[in-house]
Amino acid sequence: MESSIQESIFEQAKRWVYQAGNLIKEQLHQDYKIETKSNANDLVTAVDKHIEQFFAEKIRTYYPDHLLLGEEGFGDHITHLNQTIWIIDPIDGTMNFVHQKRHFAISIGIYDHGVGEIGIIYNVMDDVLYTALRGKGAFKNEAKLSPLPRDVQLESSIIAMNSSLACQNRRVNEKKIQQLIKDSRGTRSYGSAALEFAFVAEGILDGYITMRLSPWDFAGGMVILHEVNGVTRQANGQPVQLLENNTIIACNPSLYQKLLDEYVELK
Repeated sequence: MESSIQESIFEQAKRWVYQAGNLIKEQLHQDYKIETKSNANDLVTAVDKHIEQFFAEKIRTYYPDHLLLGEEGFGDHITHLNQTIWIIDPIDGTMNFVHQKRHFAISIGIYDHGVGEIGIIYNVMDDVLYTALRGKGAFKNEAKLSPLPRDVQLESSIIAMNSSLACQNRRVNEKKIQQLIKDSRGTRSYGSAALEFAFVAEGILDGYITMRLSPWDFAGGMVILHEVNGVTRQANGQPVQLLENNTIIACNPSLYQKLLDEYVELK
């Protein structure tokens, strides 16, 4: 993607994200319909759907040759990466949105022929915008994020993960995850994959491990993390598959091999 085109799309996407954030704030304390999807804890609200529809209409009006991959059903059926694709989660952390009215984010990743060009994560209630343009660095609001240090040790690290990883688990070796909890300085769970990616990129987390993350959960964060030399890989060591669910390790580069070799073992 040419630099001028990349920057033009980036500026437009940021404007839409701020507009969408205001729409969410306007509806935050109103009555809205809450539904479940795959299970009783997998929530979706009318606000999620409204915000994704907002982006879908904008993209199809301004960029009719682009495709949209979204969580709530307003996107395209995508089977290849041979176009420009917007991968959007209108509200990442819907459970937090419903129960806490905070700790959720709008997440956008824009990929051109499979290459991550733009990443945007907007922490709506804190009014904090994480952004990245390929090759031009990552930012928290207007402050450029520093490259992640390469001398981080596990015993001084904070790792984000869902507590279910340490419970009886069908996908990972929970005993090794329990050992990771003991060996690291601490663990956290924020309930929003996008924010956890952003926090790793900022350096306030050192790693994030999660099962079966959907493309809209990681697309924006992966672009941002890449710009500070972070690592995002599948937990089997393979590259992330952009159109599939992935079990993911996203982390400081100095921790990746140790996490992969000693702690994250798939069953």
